[in-house]
Amino acid sequence: MRRLALTSISFFLLAGSASASVPHVVQPGETLWSIAAANNFTTRALAAANGLSPTSPVVAGSTIQIPSVAEASAALLRGGMVTASEESEEGIAAPKPMGGYIVRPGDTLSALAARAGVSVQQMAFMNGLDPNAMLIAGSPLKLPTGAPVATTAAAPTVVTSAAPAPTPGRVSAADIAMVAGRNGVPASLASAIAWQESGFNNAMVSSANARGVMQVMPGTWSFVQQNLALRHLDPSNPIDNVGAGVLYLGRLLRETGGDPALAAAGYYQGLSSVRRIGMLPDTRRYVQNVLALRSRFGG
Repeated sequence: MRRLALTSISFFLLAGSASASVPHVVQPGETLWSIAAANNFTTRALAAANGLSPTSPVVAGSTIQIPSVAEASAALLRGGMVTASEESEEGIAAPKPMGGYIVRPGDTLSALAARAGVSVQQMAFMNGLDPNAMLIAGSPLKLPTGAPVATTAAAPTVVTSAAPAPTPGRVSAADIAMVAGRNGVPASLASAIAWQESGFNNAMVSSANARGVMQVMPGTWSFVQQNLALRHLDPSNPIDNVGAGVLYLGRLLRETGGDPALAAAGYYQGLSSVRRIGMLPDTRRYVQNVLALRSRFGG
């Protein structure tokens, strides 16, 4: 999710592993599309990897192979579904988290902020850091959208001590609907964003330093707690992580006149950035997926 004029979150679902395919037993109600979305593939890529048509039905109890990105790419090329030049545009895997940077030995907050073109205070706030603190190698940082500092796709090995905390636990669509309903936010939109961001997994930490079910940035957590929440939110509670994300999403919906596509874009890229430069290609893909996912959650 993206934060105010500061930034965004970002975390799409994790890309497929480079290793061999993994079997998935189809559950009741699943479709080829929903399995592809849950594993960060297009339906076309997953279908090609399994020798199926993108419109093929899947039967509960049958097994679908979840390929690596390389295997899906090769299957599309073999099947003539994309050319080599088109492959990079196919969207076989999800966009990398926007603005994610894993701290390297010798990095300083002041140097990274200068290269990104923002103040040390702004970068510290969005990441829940003390502006004067030393950075820990392996920890994630959120950089502003479009920052010239090279992003890193690696997963963080250290999580900085800032709210919200990435704690074990998953929530259900019913849990999210309950929180959304209490706050006047469409349940299907909140659930679609939560699934797109983390797969309902509160232990998730992105390379852009977003945490939990709704992939909330520390700066956004602080903003929500101080300006939108009517009670203290527990930074370790998955339901309160949902609450923070839903409150922020509600704010975006109000600021966009109730436009779900623009609100979703603001959640991912940052509303001020969207208004300033329009939706980036990754943002357009994110929004398309979120809007498609709404039907899965009753929207």
